[in-house]
Amino acid sequence: MTEPDPLQPAIRVVMMPRDTNPMGTIFGGIILSHIDVAGAVEARKHSEKMLASVAMHEVQFIAPVFVGDLVSFYTETIKIGRTSITVRVTVDAWRRQAPHETVRVTQAEVVYVALDAPGHSAPL
Repeated sequence: MTEPDPLQPAIRVVMMPRDTNPMGTIFGGIILSHIDVAGAVEARKHSEKMLASVAMHEVQFIAPVFVGDLVSFYTETIKIGRTSITVRVTVDAWRRQAPHETVRVTQAEVVYVALDAPGHSAPL
């Protein structure tokens, strides 16, 4: 059994039973939390400052995630501004159950703003 994609994701997470909703699939909020973390990993490559997420643009879930799926969060910096960094996060799930296919779960753009010590936006 081999993993489907040679690209390295920012993070990978195996979904656990504690992350499920009453329908038995993974809570969308769990995926959103991991999107934020993965995006921050990417944004951190561009700034040593503290970064705060300020926006997550249009997240549409296009496939469910199940317990045991290996979920990969791929990142790409798409814009660097004076005080902000925008990162695209693409989420794929590798199914634990045969036929072990990889499915696209969602994609989002997350905006991070650099902060100074008092917590105000600051130049990158």
